[in-house]
Amino acid sequence: MKLFQFLKDGAPALGVWTPQGLYDVGAMAQSCAIAAPATMLEAARQGTGAIEQILAQAKPVVLKEETLCFAPALTGGEKILCIGVNYAAHAAETGHALPPAPVVFSKFENAHNAHLGTVKLSRHAYQYDYEAELVVILGKTCRDVTVQQARDAIFGYTCGNDLSARDIQKRTSQWLLGKTMDGCGPTGPYVVTAQSIDAGHLRIASYVNGEQRQHSNTENMIFKPDYLISEISKYVTLRPGDMIFTGTPDGVIGGYAPQDQVWLKAGDTVDVTIEQIGTLRVTLA
Repeated sequence: MKLFQFLKDGAPALGVWTPQGLYDVGAMAQSCAIAAPATMLEAARQGTGAIEQILAQAKPVVLKEETLCFAPALTGGEKILCIGVNYAAHAAETGHALPPAPVVFSKFENAHNAHLGTVKLSRHAYQYDYEAELVVILGKTCRDVTVQQARDAIFGYTCGNDLSARDIQKRTSQWLLGKTMDGCGPTGPYVVTAQSIDAGHLRIASYVNGEQRQHSNTENMIFKPDYLISEISKYVTLRPGDMIFTGTPDGVIGGYAPQDQVWLKAGDTVDVTIEQIGTLRVTLA
């Protein structure tokens, strides 16, 4: 199943992608009196059984994609965790040794942004960089779980862009400020549920103004999503709706030779494309 969030009366609402079009889950639920999750967070907590019932019983309520205002893939979750240096080629281009354990940092809710959203650049940062990433969404509470239990706890996957201000990121040993600037964690446009996709073998790419910058496959991750969940859950309880940015492949601006580094600027568009999920686009301003 392929879900998305969109803005309806100013608040996130749940939609579902079908071959016939984009459907409004809430409106269809009302028409057939089935209680359904109203947001992606509720879907992660409750599962998709009610949505399947609605698709089988209700008359479609079709949304016009050309006028749709996408919301971030999921909002209201407890945690946004990120993994650094999780592709060997990216480690090599940035001069890092292969990590013996996952490198974990975080973003906050202020970093949320959506497909076709705008990233307003700070006047205090200059070295803006893109990072195409597969994002995992949890569907069960995880505390000290095995890898198999972690695999069963995944609700779905979406596209993410870990936009980073390298000058702020590298100013100290802690990456947080350079990673969680306003709007610098866009996700979407779609969430594909875990049972519908093999997330271990997906092409992933990024583009700046239509020019390809990154191209890899999720099979090249050092630490796979289920392992990441298992490892993190040894120390931190993960809950439904938590998101994990799983790391970026090589090809980031920060991996170029200094003389070739042309940082992102106002007016640039950045696309993140992941096979079977879709393309996430933001524009810088």
